[in-house]
Amino acid sequence: MDISLLFPILILLLFIPIFLSSRKQKRAQAEMAALQSSLEPGDIVSTTSGLRGTIVDASYEDTVDLEIADGVVTTWVRAAIREKITTDAPSHAHVIEPAPEPPAVVDEPAPPSLEKAEQPSLEKDDSTNGSPRS
Repeated sequence: MDISLLFPILILLLFIPIFLSSRKQKRAQAEMAALQSSLEPGDIVSTTSGLRGTIVDASYEDTVDLEIADGVVTTWVRAAIREKITTDAPSHAHVIEPAPEPPAVVDEPAPPSLEKAEQPSLEKDDSTNGSPRS
């Protein structure tokens, strides 16, 4: 292969991922701009700093008014709105019920045996790392 072809191929290999990532970023920015322009009073939103609130007034071009507590209204730049929170409740709540307790079983102790109890062997086992089993 000729060295003069290597350089243009290398340039193409470097610029293709850059081009694709810039397209992805533009698409994400367009989605965010569409979200921020579609805000209406009553929407529950989350800001980039993690604050949740309800939009009270969205009539301004660059800002929105959020109610973050009863009677507490703050003004935010539209660009600070990260996502709109949907309040769709699931059709059925997932309630985890505790497992029923098993009935209590009382074992009576076995009478002591007069025979000598077997001691476990301390032989090496091939299925382990060679240490004796107890």
